[in-house]
Amino acid sequence: MRTAKVRARVVFEVQRALRASWGFSVSGVMVYLLWRGWFPDLRMPGADWGRAAAAALLAAVLATKVAARLQTSERRRTPWREVFSDIELGLLLLTATYVFLSILGGVTSPVYPLVYALVSFLVTFHRLAVGIPLAVSAIGCEAVLAFGPAAAPAATAAFPGHAGFIVIFALLNVAFLHAEVARQRREHRRHLQDEVASMREEAREFRLISTALGSESRVRTREEEEEKLSQGSIETIHQQLFHTLDLLRRSLRLQTCGLLWLDTVGERLKFKELASESPHIAEGPLPARTGAFGAMLRDGKPLVMEAPRPSLLPYYQGPAEVAAFAGVPVAEGHTVRGLLIADRATGAAFNTGELELLGAAAGQVMRIVQSERVFQAVERSKHEHERFYRASAALNRALTLAEVYDAAIEGARGVCEFDFAAIATFDARDGSHTISRAVGEGAEALDGTSHRDPGSLASMVVKNKLALPAAGEWHGGDDDTYAFDPAQRMKGFQSLFLLPLLVKDEVVGTFTVAARRPGAFPGDRREMLGVIANQMAISLQNGRMYQVLEEQATTDGLTGLVNHRTFQERFSAMLGRADRHKFKVSLILTDIDHFKKINDTYGHPTGDQVLKRVAGILKASARKIDIVARYGGEEFAIVLEGTDRVGARMLAERIREEIGQQSFESAKGNFQATLSLGVAVYPDDARVKADVIARADQALYAAKHGGRNRTVCHGEEKPVRAAG
Repeated sequence: MRTAKVRARVVFEVQRALRASWGFSVSGVMVYLLWRGWFPDLRMPGADWGRAAAAALLAAVLATKVAARLQTSERRRTPWREVFSDIELGLLLLTATYVFLSILGGVTSPVYPLVYALVSFLVTFHRLAVGIPLAVSAIGCEAVLAFGPAAAPAATAAFPGHAGFIVIFALLNVAFLHAEVARQRREHRRHLQDEVASMREEAREFRLISTALGSESRVRTREEEEEKLSQGSIETIHQQLFHTLDLLRRSLRLQTCGLLWLDTVGERLKFKELASESPHIAEGPLPARTGAFGAMLRDGKPLVMEAPRPSLLPYYQGPAEVAAFAGVPVAEGHTVRGLLIADRATGAAFNTGELELLGAAAGQVMRIVQSERVFQAVERSKHEHERFYRASAALNRALTLAEVYDAAIEGARGVCEFDFAAIATFDARDGSHTISRAVGEGAEALDGTSHRDPGSLASMVVKNKLALPAAGEWHGGDDDTYAFDPAQRMKGFQSLFLLPLLVKDEVVGTFTVAARRPGAFPGDRREMLGVIANQMAISLQNGRMYQVLEEQATTDGLTGLVNHRTFQERFSAMLGRADRHKFKVSLILTDIDHFKKINDTYGHPTGDQVLKRVAGILKASARKIDIVARYGGEEFAIVLEGTDRVGARMLAERIREEIGQQSFESAKGNFQATLSLGVAVYPDDARVKADVIARADQALYAAKHGGRNRTVCHGEEKPVRAAG
């Protein structure tokens, strides 16, 4: 059943393709007839009018295709079908044009330049995937007329020039098309940028940006958040302002009622909202310090005029009739922010009651703006406290020191913007500050470094247990104060804040943030950074305790190597990776020869020193990706990732020789120790972990009973090297 459906689907698709491509077939037949010279010049005597009828049939086919294309829904055409359809229609148009030219005299026809116009049209108004093939097809049609069996010598001679002109016209139009598209894209991008800049400027004029529930007055850099908040606030303000002004216009029978707002420098007035019946309003910036407007801004008092001269009302740019004018300052405290203006085309001057109503409306305008400021401040504060809460939650979840560092940096970034941050741990024994994590500008030079300068700002913070500088201001390291080391001054920063990390009144480290702009850490931000620093200090202590517990749980207390349980877990994980990625894993099991005799002769403390020395050599010989473990007693294990038998044997021999060259001290004199080693390889010797361990243990047994101080690989009858 499923096969029948697939077959039916294939047949349907083929039929649909054939129905859709019959235009190509018609074009192909017509091009062949052109090649054979089947379309004579009708201007010549005895021309075949029947063949002209075939050309008319081609024109009918072209018209049918054009009509079908116009009726096809854009949504039903996939991109590849649209390209296919465009090429088909273009070929029909080209074929019809060349048949028309052939009937009218071929390449010598006076209407031949029509070809260049057609190529220009096809290339300009189609995508390149359509235009270029059609331009090539035009050159092909030229070749048909020039080199067919019935071609005239004049057509053959003209082919290079005609083909060259087609190429030139195509390339020029491609270049024009791309240049025009690029220009339009630039204009569109510039228009968007201008709109965003206009919105930001309007928000600044309304004092929406830089408004917070603290003393911060700078423009914040969280652009996305500011734009979203400002855009919503501006739309709300404009809606409320328009309804207020339109209500005034209707109730007081005004011609124009508008709100003029001062720009940020106080030199220009611009309409922020307008309700007017006049077509002569000049909405561009108006001078703010001259004329009637300057008097209202300067004195802060209303102004009423009866039949004012047109020059006194610069917001009109045409023959507007004004019988009465009233203006009221829009003030915030003692500062005038703008003007509420109103005028009538006819009627009496504004009376006291109407002036009071305009004054009340001016107060309402200011309250609208102020309410949006409060709303923005609340929303911003809400967002900041949400990020602050997430940072605290992340610090509470952090277990490892790396997680604590990441959570602390991210939490501080949610509180304020900075260009540099560093977390340093403090060692009270030697007074050193070790920078455990640094991010931002200049972090590479400081990350991982240690500093012991008692005159540094970090040392002062530890000594006084107080954050410095007190106001978060900084002079870029140009004076005698430096954060960590005089040789690595933090130049170019205008804001710096170092906080102590305190646990039970003991300093465990410092947290540093710095920014290039001044005023980056105002009072409310410093308070939140202080809370993050306190929580960071506790998390650091917890991270250290977790690290100690993890080391105790996963490492051998005497040698510091991975213990047996962790070895089994990591070995299983490595074999899983080897099975997925198809690489080899080698296991070396080694045993200290006659270790019981060493303990009995020189004592257990000396035996422990031998174990530590051997463990150190094994760990130094392996790579970071390998596993070095104390397998049990005097037995050790090394797992080598991506290493075959030859590589494992070479490493085992190098270790054996290095141990043999060691001299161990004891109360009874110096002595030497040797190792026996057994090697097994996954998957060559076994594919299961237990079997790989068993094969390596068998090889170790063979090395022990073959004379000791040697390496034996599983499957070898003889040891690789005998004892020396």
